[in-house]
Amino acid sequence: MDRRGFLLLLATGLAGAAVGRGAAAMDLGAPAPVAPPPSAPATPTGPGGLVAVPAPAGVVDRLPGTGNQLALTIDDGSDGEVVAALVTLARETGTRLTFFPNGSYRTWGDNARDLWPLVESGQVAFGNHTWSHPDVTTLSDAEVAEELRRNQDSMRRTLGVTATPFWRPPFGSHDARTDAIAADVGHPTTVMWNGTFDDGRAVGAEELMAAAQQWFAAQAIIVGHANRPAISTVLDQLLGLVESRQLQTVTLADVWSSPA
Repeated sequence: MDRRGFLLLLATGLAGAAVGRGAAAMDLGAPAPVAPPPSAPATPTGPGGLVAVPAPAGVVDRLPGTGNQLALTIDDGSDGEVVAALVTLARETGTRLTFFPNGSYRTWGDNARDLWPLVESGQVAFGNHTWSHPDVTTLSDAEVAEELRRNQDSMRRTLGVTATPFWRPPFGSHDARTDAIAADVGHPTTVMWNGTFDDGRAVGAEELMAAAQQWFAAQAIIVGHANRPAISTVLDQLLGLVESRQLQTVTLADVWSSPA
């Protein structure tokens, strides 16, 4: 689908999403749908014949190698309409995304049925961003582990994500202790970033695009947030920027496979 067609579809989808999706709630509303059991594992060969290598233990902030890959990673998920717009982007344009959800937001359950086929095909991947987005360096060992395990359970039950080596500490705040706890519960790879949409605060479309112009580059890991509507208003422009720079979107799982 071309970008014009995507914009028309997105506008229609957002109008429908406005009913019942809106702002998130914490542990409220109907139970989230239970994801169907996953089918056979996807091939380890990603887009363009990219072959994933084992995920490293420790901190990463860029993609390995010297290709033309770009990892667009989206955190949190407090705005259901933004989550829905990003899911539509992936489904209708083939854009590959990595989400780092907080399970306390009901938006993931609201969009789960649309996400399931994308999870199964490998077009979207997931990492753990904790259940409720605390600064984990201020928590006890047991509290850090509980935040991660509770979010693991939510991703498995709601989205069918059975395992992921990736976690991203809220606010980017972590240390050796929190990284070791994350590794113990199944996330040995701490994912940071070397580019941003700068939307951790309220920004307009022009500011968001200025950040994309600055940071979209080969082997970059870009961090954004599904919390405010600005990002959903510039998706067409973002796709144009990816195309003009001859970049290829990849998920983190396209690049790094889970350890055996």
